[in-house]
Amino acid sequence: MPHLFYLKECSSTNDEITKFLLYENSDFIGLHTFNQKKGRGQYGNTWSFNAEKNLAYTLAAKIENFTCSDFMFNYYTAILVRDFLAKLTDNDVKIKWPNDIILKNKKIVGILIEKKKINENNYFIIGIGINILQEKFEEVSNAGSLLTQTGIDFSLHQTAVDLQDYMVEQLRHIPSQEEIMSRFNQHLFRKDKVSVFELDKKRQNGIIKQADENGELWIELENDGLQSFYHKEIKLLY
Repeated sequence: MPHLFYLKECSSTNDEITKFLLYENSDFIGLHTFNQKKGRGQYGNTWSFNAEKNLAYTLAAKIENFTCSDFMFNYYTAILVRDFLAKLTDNDVKIKWPNDIILKNKKIVGILIEKKKINENNYFIIGIGINILQEKFEEVSNAGSLLTQTGIDFSLHQTAVDLQDYMVEQLRHIPSQEEIMSRFNQHLFRKDKVSVFELDKKRQNGIIKQADENGELWIELENDGLQSFYHKEIKLLY
């Protein structure tokens, strides 16, 4: 049976959840807080957090229950968060490759997936940070929240409970690789639209064509033609 724990405050839910895995025996264990002090993003980035305004949520899922590749799991997690928020807000939510969630051109969610071995069990540690009630983002111009993008005050607690239920239910039945890639590309941010990219400290126009099963993004560049990139090799400018 899945468990969802709460901490009034913590450093990082991705780090703190390991303590709960020492005592609980479940395929899915969730932890959330509304006051995360030292949130982590991908590649050592930090995730800034305003207390009692946003949700930091981590789900530990036993790897033995999944047969898909790490890339597929990463993509599917992004799809689930996108679908959950699209239903919650009744909006067309997008996925900015590889796994940022975009609502009305603003990033509202960051996802960090790690792998850890605890008590002889291997886990996917799925960290999800959702900006919910925060109104100002002085240092991050491309960030927003559910409130700024919809004008609606969503409940922090209810969002956490509903997210846990949705994630656990959907992760019990992972679809085929073909379906995952189809759904991911269907909701890919800026797909088939002319965008500006930064490559080797130079800017040029390009069109995102698709993400592939190897974790690469294919872009038709104005000067360099069709090329594939891994994360951090090219930057999409808004």
